[in-house]
Amino acid sequence: MTKITVYKSNKDKYVRFTCEGHSGYAAVGKDIVCASISILVINTINSLEKFTGDVIDVVHDEDSGYIDCRFTSEAGADAALLMNAMILGLETIAGQWGTKYLKLKFREV
Repeated sequence: MTKITVYKSNKDKYVRFTCEGHSGYAAVGKDIVCASISILVINTINSLEKFTGDVIDVVHDEDSGYIDCRFTSEAGADAALLMNAMILGLETIAGQWGTKYLKLKFREV
């Protein structure tokens, strides 16, 4: 199962998100759920770096499927839009394939 946690401040601003694990839907290389999640997460990170003025720190480990993406300061409006788009896609995946393969949760920090 892939577990994604999105962290927001008490001002409802994005602070960080983490992604860990592989979905387990199918064998490596054939897992369409894991591939879909990976595309959304990696594209969001790439888009944050290319299309916003926000600075992020990213730590990742490909073998375990771990990604930690932290905003170094309060996320701006463009970053929030990209994060909202990622979350919409992840919620759609969870809705279609179920929480057996993807668990999405939110935390206030």
